[in-house]
Amino acid sequence: MVMPTTQVTARVTGESRRLEKGAVAAFQSQFRGEVIQPGDAAYESARRVWNGAINRHPGLVARATGVADVRAAVQFARDRDLPLAVRGGGHNVAGTAVCDGGVVLDCSPMKGVRVDSADRTVRAQAGLLWGELDRETQVFGLATTGGIITHTGIAGLTLGGGIGWLMRKHGLAADNLLSADVVTAEGECLRASEREHADLFWGLRGGGSNFGVVTSFEYRLHPVGPIVLAGVILHPAARAREVLGFYRDYIASAPDELTTIAILRMAPPAPFLPASVHGQPVVVIGACYAGPVEEGERAVARLRRFGEPLVDLIRPTPYLSHQALFDATAPHGLSYYWKSEYLPPLSDALIDTLVEHAWRVATPESYTIMFHLGGAVGREDPEKSAFEDRRAAHAMVIDSVWSEPVRAPACIAWTRNFWEAVRPFSTGRTYVNFLGEEGQDRVRAAYGAAKYERLRALKRTYDPTNFFRLNQNVAP
Repeated sequence: MVMPTTQVTARVTGESRRLEKGAVAAFQSQFRGEVIQPGDAAYESARRVWNGAINRHPGLVARATGVADVRAAVQFARDRDLPLAVRGGGHNVAGTAVCDGGVVLDCSPMKGVRVDSADRTVRAQAGLLWGELDRETQVFGLATTGGIITHTGIAGLTLGGGIGWLMRKHGLAADNLLSADVVTAEGECLRASEREHADLFWGLRGGGSNFGVVTSFEYRLHPVGPIVLAGVILHPAARAREVLGFYRDYIASAPDELTTIAILRMAPPAPFLPASVHGQPVVVIGACYAGPVEEGERAVARLRRFGEPLVDLIRPTPYLSHQALFDATAPHGLSYYWKSEYLPPLSDALIDTLVEHAWRVATPESYTIMFHLGGAVGREDPEKSAFEDRRAAHAMVIDSVWSEPVRAPACIAWTRNFWEAVRPFSTGRTYVNFLGEEGQDRVRAAYGAAKYERLRALKRTYDPTNFFRLNQNVAP
């Protein structure tokens, strides 16, 4: 709904630009979806994203219903030199899905999905969340690698690479991408695949949202579930050195079907945990076996026999339920601040560093998480996509979480101090989806010199004016 105001103020590179009512009305006449402005009843909710620390005020939120709406919003912002933020699930920690003053192109109403069970493929529009996609594919006992939080959008996670519970068996979300429909800065509608615009397809698989608005994704699917062997084991932090040393040795010979995640935190008051462990400092080992349950039982037997865990919740469970296991620990609206690195296998010195810092958290909601990579992720040809780096053993995130603003300085200080202590162990790369607002040097480091230059060349081809710049930006 367009309010009867005379103008909308847009802040662009320090200047104030005014959009006349007539310009907004003309835009809305060619835009089928909802156009939300400051003062509208829906504005406050429309400008919010998952990370509550992000507090930006766009001039317009354009909620697209299809490709024509996406194209109209791109042209409207481009013709007026307005910043354009593109929103799918709005889950990125940096908050790039919303901007001050400009246009937010909100693709979240675009929920179309079609599963081809015979070909084992699915085509999904950009507004879909992973839980929504999984729900449709699991009807046919199929899945592709997705995020570990079901309210994460498929778009941003895939474009940055896409790590998740199936990755060691089936590769990243980006590795399973077969084609993508893209609206460019010039308003062209392109299909990118290995056969069409192959250079663009290379960049979309790990290069983020630098090259256009992806309106739909086609994925390869795999037989998964509906029941998988999955869950978590909790050990007391007092035994963290012993637990992490065992974990290092155990995963060194783990089969590809087994993906594990190590989390260092205070046990949350999650419904799947007994009240007796809530608030205790713990090492959490999460596991998912992408294969027959009986094979999974043999694969995790050694993990389950180790030590005296506080809780062992690894069991046959619906894949959909396991995908949602950690949802309650990452709700919308809390404030999040991340730092991340790729790590090699856990040395004793690195384990000592983790133990020294992990439980000095400023809030009980904060945590450290390490995703075990390798398997199919490591075997994929590194030159086939922009994703980097496939030689790493772990993708690590140090995540401060708080609800009260007064907690922010202590939370951020913990994350930064911990990160500085870990950096000497880094491979020198980091997962681009885990970057906050950290600047060009960190983006360049995420890709390495050779891939970064290739991405810059691709940017000059598809977005030479850097219109799509509200992202982990690769400047042309």
